[in-house]
Amino acid sequence: MAAQKMSIAKALNESLRKALETDPKVLIMGEDVGKLGGVFRITDGLQKDFGEDRVIDTPLAESGIVGTAIGLALRGYRPVVEIQFDGFVFPAYDQIVTQLAKMHARALGKIKLPVVVRIPYGGGIGAVEHHSESPEALFAHVAGLKVVSPSNASDAYWMMQQAVQSDDPVIFFEPKRRYWDKGELDTEAIPGSLHSAATVREGTDLTLVAYGPMVKVCLEAASAAQEEGKSIEVLDLRSMSPIDFDAVQASVEKTGRLVVVHEAPVFYGSGAEIAARITERCFYHLEAPVLRVGGYHVPYPPARLEDEYLPGLDRVLDAVDRSLAY
Repeated sequence: MAAQKMSIAKALNESLRKALETDPKVLIMGEDVGKLGGVFRITDGLQKDFGEDRVIDTPLAESGIVGTAIGLALRGYRPVVEIQFDGFVFPAYDQIVTQLAKMHARALGKIKLPVVVRIPYGGGIGAVEHHSESPEALFAHVAGLKVVSPSNASDAYWMMQQAVQSDDPVIFFEPKRRYWDKGELDTEAIPGSLHSAATVREGTDLTLVAYGPMVKVCLEAASAAQEEGKSIEVLDLRSMSPIDFDAVQASVEKTGRLVVVHEAPVFYGSGAEIAARITERCFYHLEAPVLRVGGYHVPYPPARLEDEYLPGLDRVLDAVDRSLAY
């Protein structure tokens, strides 16, 4: 397929289709992933084409879904499981943290757990409670898990391919409010490493680091800042565990300033780890403290208030101005 415009949702669908076609050991499991095609239609048409033994509608039991996937992985399969919404993952948290993340080390490397856990995450869709959370730091903290999030259609396609092929368990966070954003996708391109950050805009005055849904906001902020004569570099982290600290360091050594942006609460968020590491690595290059922009340390609010909670253009630009004022 030649390069074409495609939404993130469609790119994920095409990537899962390719994975099912390529490897008969790949299975898809989850609530409503089969006949319905998923609540966001990410798996639309896959059960019809690959059958109920490959695309499996499960009971409403996240612990059972992940537990079954672990058993299948031990038998040589490569399960891709869907957690319908971010806030529903916690019944499976025990399975993910105490089993999925640890079995490889517990077996001294003799077994592999090639399981992908897909989680639509983040806010911005006006949903009810438990449907708009950003729990990525809870998984990135757990040794043994890889944690990634695409921000565009090309990354959605290729990162899913790489996640399915990985012998390590991958927590694949999908920015649900970006599902219908379109971008260029070339399915014959050669992808970079799954865990490498990407510079999506060059700049010289300050570095903005983001991932998933906030990359678009940071690009908009960089464009707005350019109108005031400020040159902002935007780095798409893509992976929250491991983190490509070398790429962040190289950018900060050039710009001297860093602002980290994510939807999740700032308190104990991934931005805290990035700020600490970059302060250690780049102390003599920094012209200002590393600043963080994110959600507030409160339960995710009702839909009518989420615009006040979510980091937007104004809050990112305010952090840019504060950093440049030093």
